[in-house]
Amino acid sequence: MFPTRDNLFDSPAPAAPLAERLRPKHIDEVIGQSHLLGPGRPLRLAFESGKLHSMILWGPPGVGKTTLARLMASAFDAEFVPLSAVLSGVKDIRDAIAQAQHTLQQSGRHTILFVDEVHRFNKSQQDAFLPFVEQGLVTFIGATTENPSFEVISALLSRAQVYVLQALSEAELNQLFTRTQQLALPDLEFDDAVRERIVGYADGDARRLLNVLEQLQTAAQTAHITRIDADFLDNALAQNLRRFDKGGEAFYDQISALHKSVRGSNPDAALYWLVRMLDGGADPRYLARRIVRMAWEDIGLADPRAIQLTLNAAQTYEQLGSPEGELALAQAVLYLAAAAKSNAGYVAYNAARALVAQDGSRPVPLHLRNAPTKLMKQLDYGKDYRYAHNEVEGYAAGENYFPEGLPEVNFYQPADRGLEAKIAEKLAHLRELDAAAKRNEK
Repeated sequence: MFPTRDNLFDSPAPAAPLAERLRPKHIDEVIGQSHLLGPGRPLRLAFESGKLHSMILWGPPGVGKTTLARLMASAFDAEFVPLSAVLSGVKDIRDAIAQAQHTLQQSGRHTILFVDEVHRFNKSQQDAFLPFVEQGLVTFIGATTENPSFEVISALLSRAQVYVLQALSEAELNQLFTRTQQLALPDLEFDDAVRERIVGYADGDARRLLNVLEQLQTAAQTAHITRIDADFLDNALAQNLRRFDKGGEAFYDQISALHKSVRGSNPDAALYWLVRMLDGGADPRYLARRIVRMAWEDIGLADPRAIQLTLNAAQTYEQLGSPEGELALAQAVLYLAAAAKSNAGYVAYNAARALVAQDGSRPVPLHLRNAPTKLMKQLDYGKDYRYAHNEVEGYAAGENYFPEGLPEVNFYQPADRGLEAKIAEKLAHLRELDAAAKRNEK
């Protein structure tokens, strides 16, 4: 069923980029994705079944999404029609469908319509595929680096199987390195430390690894050398730019990891994720805003100093910029992670919002209303209001501050940590005073 070949360079032409020349021609040559391509695994079974089906390949850059789509076309002798959502519009979709119809009529061959970065198509553009996918005219294969749950319309999702691809591990990148050196760079030697650094440069991305190796090959040929050492590597390559999508899935995964590390009271992990994001190019101002949010959401009144410290850190960054201001953000994160935790204020706020959203607009009780005019006083505005400062302990025990008829609520449940433990003691005492006042009324 699967196509065979005599050598890796049958096509395309040698002038093609190294990544293209080394593109696998058989699924057994694919490095990585063993959870999908291993024996008995979903994509392996899809290849072996003899039946095409529409799918969405979701994963980071350089993990083989395009390769798998091309292999699928070869395995099933299907026409392969690629589209890029970055460069294509509805007209291109119509042209692709017309091509698929022509191919079917002329040769009886089925068409795989491959859409790279499908998440960049808007709803109407994605809708344009549906009738032809339903008719079976084309098998749709979409590739995306973004979560398809958010970026692909539900109608298309329901007609396509989603496969999640993973970044290549260091072992897999080393395997690719060895294969590339044997097949395409036989005259080049690499120091062990250099090899390790190149794998680090790749950061799970096979295409990036191959591009770096091709760049080094060109530089070595120009310099008439056959061995790559650390000094040559530093001179030949630009600065290390790790993969980091400032607006996509990876971004929100990392900010989630930072927030959860703070919440989990692990300062080292929190600092790691902060530095990862800064190193990847995240906007420190955005991080500052999120750090302030963490102080309010996860520390709250258990340690009010955290709130002020994060605000100070954000202001410090505004005044000093990078890199000096990043130190303030780092220390704020360390403080938050080590601080006493309480989400009681956050929970109370959400509970109050939920109640107000579903409850009616109850009138303010008369005794709580302000009475700046004579008419308002005649209407009993402010009548019987008890001024707390004139009461024992500065507390009007038994007084009601809610609208009449509202069931008793207790939104705020202080934690038994940090300053909030003291707040809990104070509130418990006040509740005892309320209970005593009610007993005395009887």
